[in-house]
Amino acid sequence: MARNRSTNDYLKHRATERSDRMRARVFIYMCGRDLASWQLKTMTYLDGKTRALLPNSAFAYIDSRGRRRLPINDEAHVRNALARFNQTTFEDEVARDRARTRLLKAAKKYRIVPVGFITGQLQNVRIRGEVEARASEVRTLPTGLVTFLFADIEDSTGLVRRLGDRYPGVLADVRKLLSDAIRKSGGREVDARADELFAVFKKADSALNAAFVIQRKVLVTTWPDDLPVRVRVGLHTGRPTLTDTGYVGIAVHTAARVCYAAHGGQIVLSRAARDAVESFQAAGISFRDLGLHRLQGLSEPEALFQAGAADLLSEFPPPRTGGPAST
Repeated sequence: MARNRSTNDYLKHRATERSDRMRARVFIYMCGRDLASWQLKTMTYLDGKTRALLPNSAFAYIDSRGRRRLPINDEAHVRNALARFNQTTFEDEVARDRARTRLLKAAKKYRIVPVGFITGQLQNVRIRGEVEARASEVRTLPTGLVTFLFADIEDSTGLVRRLGDRYPGVLADVRKLLSDAIRKSGGREVDARADELFAVFKKADSALNAAFVIQRKVLVTTWPDDLPVRVRVGLHTGRPTLTDTGYVGIAVHTAARVCYAAHGGQIVLSRAARDAVESFQAAGISFRDLGLHRLQGLSEPEALFQAGAADLLSEFPPPRTGGPAST
């Protein structure tokens, strides 16, 4: 009997504890809701007349046309400005920095510690720095008539399947081989993604020389499990547009399609690239006319040529274009 009473008392005690905890949660929720409601109510709406009466110092940002944004005339508006700062468009970085300084001074005045705001601003500064550094690097790339070199690994999916965890090491080795050949031949690496690499040369002869170096080094390298790692290379000469994000224009697309048409171990050139290397002098170098081909996305057929040498592979299936263009 005493044992049953003890058990009942324990269960009643546990039920009371649960009830107390539930009441506490409700109280905290209601307080939080009331606090949020109070904060919203205390941020008085600024109509046009009231806004016009405020001095310039009551705004974090005033643009060159005199438009005043991000009111900081009281604590509630400062908190609102902190939340909306990243959604505001500024005329330049100087204006952004000036507005940020005014806003942080206002936060300090009202004893607001904007930890999240500061963290977000630091992240934004880092991202902008990376973008600006990339744009600065891009601006040094050659302009005018240039020759593009595209390269990618043939059947990379098959290599991943066969090599498993060892594939990243092979990929790193191929990338280093490509980068070294491009740099030593006077080219610039523009972009590298997965198993593809994009480079630019001011001189077409230098691009072709890099292509030969790449194919020779890939051919003589001993790869894991003696797998036949092969790289296809495509060259095209044209006049692209250089922007802060890189090259754009039909010349870029053509170079990529020429590379896609090639097979592993093969060097394929467009008509423009073939004409540009007319004066290329090297013993044992030959060019084979592969005919006119329709390249995906291009309106006109493109004449393709294979560059070969005695120490490289020379026999390949027809270009990967779906067949020659009808004449």
